[in-house]
Amino acid sequence: MTECVIAAVVAYLMGSIPFGFILARVFLGTDVRKIGSGNIGATNVMRTGSKRLGIATLLLDAAKGYAAVYVATVIYSGPGDDPTRYRVAGIAAICAILGHVFPVWLKFKGGKGVATGVGVFLALAPKTVGVVLIVFILIVAISRYVSLASMLASALFPIVAMLLERNGPILLPFMIGAAIVIIAKHHANIRRLLSGTENRLELRKR
Repeated sequence: MTECVIAAVVAYLMGSIPFGFILARVFLGTDVRKIGSGNIGATNVMRTGSKRLGIATLLLDAAKGYAAVYVATVIYSGPGDDPTRYRVAGIAAICAILGHVFPVWLKFKGGKGVATGVGVFLALAPKTVGVVLIVFILIVAISRYVSLASMLASALFPIVAMLLERNGPILLPFMIGAAIVIIAKHHANIRRLLSGTENRLELRKR
């Protein structure tokens, strides 16, 4: 129980590192929270005009999610095939996403958890990530709506994981929980999509 709590706290703190905010502030002198959607994720960082910083934010946010799950499995001292190890990893995955969405360092106002979700999903169910990533790319290419692609990919992930991953049944509740957090954070995007006012992805080189 103690190990589970420690893993959850560590995962939250790792997930709460606001890379998008830090990169925009350091390299552009800009508060990314005052641009576009106002969140600190990769898509909004790209709206500063810097594709490179957007990509860097994406990679770092995904990396912290992956690292949070990995550290949780190290903290747990049980055998490698113990189902509890996967449950601890699942708890850490949700906590890492919650850390990104509600970072203590920014008064609990963070991003939408998509890139961090990719990282935790990659750690939990790597086979599934490849399939869902293809779906995500196709939706973005067709619609230019990153928000729509993110929500559909998040909803699809638990279903595909159940079909492809050996530990899918054990991890299913945690993957569903993670997907719900990510989709719920897109509530404003859902309203804009329904009203036809959602921003489409536009990239400018810098």
